[in-house]
Amino acid sequence: MSRFVIQEHNASNLHWDFRLEIDGVLRSWAVPKGVPTQPGIKRLAVSVEDHPLDWLNFKGTIKEGYGKGTVKIWDSGKYEMVGEYPDKIEFDLEGKKCKGQYTMIKFKLGQWLILKNKED
Repeated sequence: MSRFVIQEHNASNLHWDFRLEIDGVLRSWAVPKGVPTQPGIKRLAVSVEDHPLDWLNFKGTIKEGYGKGTVKIWDSGKYEMVGEYPDKIEFDLEGKKCKGQYTMIKFKLGQWLILKNKED
C-alpha cells in the first residue's frame, strides 16, 4: 500500500493539502474546504505541483515565498489505488480521520472534485 497525507496549511487562505504517493512523488491538490469525512460531500481540489516524499512528515512554518505559512499534519496513513484514469482516480484511504472509498473527478484543467463514496 502507498501513503497519503493531508496537511492543514494556514497560508494567505486556510486550506488543506491532499497528497498521494504515486510513482515516487506526492501528487498534490489544495482543498479549500478540506477533504470530506462523510459520504456524499463533494469538495473542490485544485492541482498543485508534485512534492517530494519527505513532505509526508512535514510540519512547521514556511517563512518565505509561495505557500508561506504554518503547516500541520491533519491526517495521514496508507491508501490503496482502486483505479487511475486520465479524468478519474478511485482509492481507499486508511487514515485516522479519513477512512473508506474516495473518488476524484477532473472537471476542468487543474480542477477536481473529491468525494467520499461510502464508509469503510
